[in-house]
Amino acid sequence: MANRDLQLNSGMRCAKYMLIIVSFMFALTAILLIMVGTTIQTIFGDFSIFIDGHFASPPALLIAIGFILIAVATLGAYGAVKESVMVINLYGVCLFLVFILEVSAAIAAFVMQSQVRDMLMRTMYQSMADYETDPYVESGVDFMQSGLECCGVNKPEDWKDYYSPNKNETLDTDDVVVPNSCCGGLAQDINDARQVNCLDTFDYGCFRKMNFIISQSAMLIATGATTVAFVQLLGVLCAFMLAKTLRRNKSIREARRWQLQQSLGVLISGGKMGPPQNSAVAGYQQLGNGEQGTHEPYTYTPQSPSVN
Repeated sequence: MANRDLQLNSGMRCAKYMLIIVSFMFALTAILLIMVGTTIQTIFGDFSIFIDGHFASPPALLIAIGFILIAVATLGAYGAVKESVMVINLYGVCLFLVFILEVSAAIAAFVMQSQVRDMLMRTMYQSMADYETDPYVESGVDFMQSGLECCGVNKPEDWKDYYSPNKNETLDTDDVVVPNSCCGGLAQDINDARQVNCLDTFDYGCFRKMNFIISQSAMLIATGATTVAFVQLLGVLCAFMLAKTLRRNKSIREARRWQLQQSLGVLISGGKMGPPQNSAVAGYQQLGNGEQGTHEPYTYTPQSPSVN
């Protein structure tokens, strides 16, 4: 009996510690999801004029999943410490809901990745057309070209049809005037101190770099969410199995406690405690009173054999 009790207690402790460790791992995973989502959301914010609004949904969803997962991991650790089967089952259900959210984020990111090329071609050419009329677009284009060290969409010559200084008839057909953000080095004009000359123009367009950044960000969201989702599914199965183990161990422990009470003769019924079956009082029975009006003493006869 002692060995069985020791095995039962060891099984309960293993189940508790396993669930606590799993919850801790999910909390770390949630922090990583928040960091990845925040980083990608910052990148999309820097290039917001080239990215459609619905592209901000997957990283925002990834951040929300991270915070929800932290709360769920805390719930799982609490259920393990309290040995609550109901809380652990609730923990498994919440993990399954988080799994659905992660699958949704992964699908949205995969769809988003297939739309990056067409979106960038459209928004980048449109931003070049609005460069001189919209200060917000101007600052965004300058940030892209100076930060990524590129010029135009596919090549610097793309500015020839969109930048007004190129309409000067004195320019040669091969000359192209580009914004200052396309220049790797600037120098003041000798004739006019207020003018600067471009010493070194970036040779490559911005589309390749922008396509790489946005596509890789979408791929990171998709692969990260998919990987965590499958780990999450294993966590759901683990949670339900641990809840089943705890419920079984609790049932066995309660059954053994009841058997111990039976062996000791402690029987509780109706809120009153009856005498043990093997006690001396159980060996006697109370006889009825005499006739009404008499005051005869109670008589007890022993049921056990007499000892002479």
